[in-house]
Amino acid sequence: MQRLSLTQSLQQKLSPQQIQFIKLLQIPTAELETRIEEELEINPALEEGLDTDFDEPNSDDPFADDYNDDDYKERNDEVDLGSYLNEDDYNGYKMQGDGNYGEEEREMPVANRSTLTDTLMQQFGYLNLDERQEVIGMQLIGSIENDGYIRRSMQAIVNDLAFSHNIFTDIEELDTVLKRIQTFDPPGIAARSLQECLLLQLQRKDMSDLAVPLAIRIIEDLFEEFSKKHYDKIQKRLNITEDQLKKVIQIITKLNPKPGSVEGEDSAVQYLIPDFILTNNNGKLELTLNSRNAPELRISRSFAEMLDTYEKSDKNNRSLKETVSFVKQKLDAAKWVIDAIKQRQATLLKTMNAIVKFQYDFFLEGDETKLRPMILKDIATMIDMDVSTISRVANSKSVQTEFGIYPLKYFFSEGISTDSGEDVSSREVKNILKEFIDHEPKGNPLSDDKLEKMLNERGYNIARRTVAKYREQLNIPVARLRKQL
Repeated sequence: MQRLSLTQSLQQKLSPQQIQFIKLLQIPTAELETRIEEELEINPALEEGLDTDFDEPNSDDPFADDYNDDDYKERNDEVDLGSYLNEDDYNGYKMQGDGNYGEEEREMPVANRSTLTDTLMQQFGYLNLDERQEVIGMQLIGSIENDGYIRRSMQAIVNDLAFSHNIFTDIEELDTVLKRIQTFDPPGIAARSLQECLLLQLQRKDMSDLAVPLAIRIIEDLFEEFSKKHYDKIQKRLNITEDQLKKVIQIITKLNPKPGSVEGEDSAVQYLIPDFILTNNNGKLELTLNSRNAPELRISRSFAEMLDTYEKSDKNNRSLKETVSFVKQKLDAAKWVIDAIKQRQATLLKTMNAIVKFQYDFFLEGDETKLRPMILKDIATMIDMDVSTISRVANSKSVQTEFGIYPLKYFFSEGISTDSGEDVSSREVKNILKEFIDHEPKGNPLSDDKLEKMLNERGYNIARRTVAKYREQLNIPVARLRKQL
């Protein structure tokens, strides 16, 4: 016998405009300009420039108007043009940014180098390969990750070439092309393992230096012993002196385990643009948005005039009604873009002002020990916004201070209690942990248990597993791997 039950649930459905606003909120300043350019290209009702003949509107809410899909369909009745013929609706909008920064400063963001793929493709162009090998080579370069390694199996790449490019090859042919790519700069690029990466770099060194062949032999035959720092076993197997071993180890440790991080000096420059600028004016912190967040946008006058013309014409003309429906659709979209950008600015400033207020002591002096424990919920509660909104702002934005540019997520960290009952930032604990490790005896590194005791003696209530977690977050290996001769 089947039983019927009735359940009730409450669901929140976002409108297309709300979804678009969320996307607009989470993009950084550098991408905002591209997004606006795209809107200008697809919407003739939106124009760049400031129309000074009219006053600014004061609508801050991009969701204030109740958008309906019917607005974008053909009207069977007369179209109400009242809201579209109001001059205030198509005047110029000057968004509020940091008016103190002129054009010269706008063109001076922090430089960042071109991508690894760009660098490799430039070198790839100099190889004399046939069409088939070019496709194979490009597939291999496309498989190289940001740190310079190929982690996909060769067989998987063989399969990709067959399915995507109709090229049937084998691992042997793939290796032939791969070896050509592995001659590119930076040395060690396109390796499939750390062992291969180190060997590729060693093979480019001067073989007349007797320590180099020894280093190659260690990486080829004694890699496990080397990775575990069993230097006594290596010395015994190679029958070399301690001084010889030190010289060999010195050569190996100077190699780059992540060759993808190395970029050419002549590579093209891209830009890292801070979203906020924080200045200290005689002890008073002043926050402004980067002026690139303040585009000058307006509703097209000519589109509004089209509606005015329609108002004075024969409203029964079907062709004309279709035209005005299109015009209204574009005007709706243009007004929404302008309002959404203004709302984006308000949300960004509200969030960043709360962060500055929370971490005021740090922003005054730049002292990391002054950072307070702060989580997303702290800021969300301060400004009465959803945690997800704060997360979208924090994950993709940065602030320029007199101490440097910081990503906003840098200021968020959990708290650790002390003997006095106060909460301190986990970043402060990490700094002390790093200080302990930096000054530890190189021949007898500190274990996590010892580090736990030292932190407890400083008054920080922290468990050994938390010490291990923070050490890993700092990319510091375990004590055994930190041991040096």
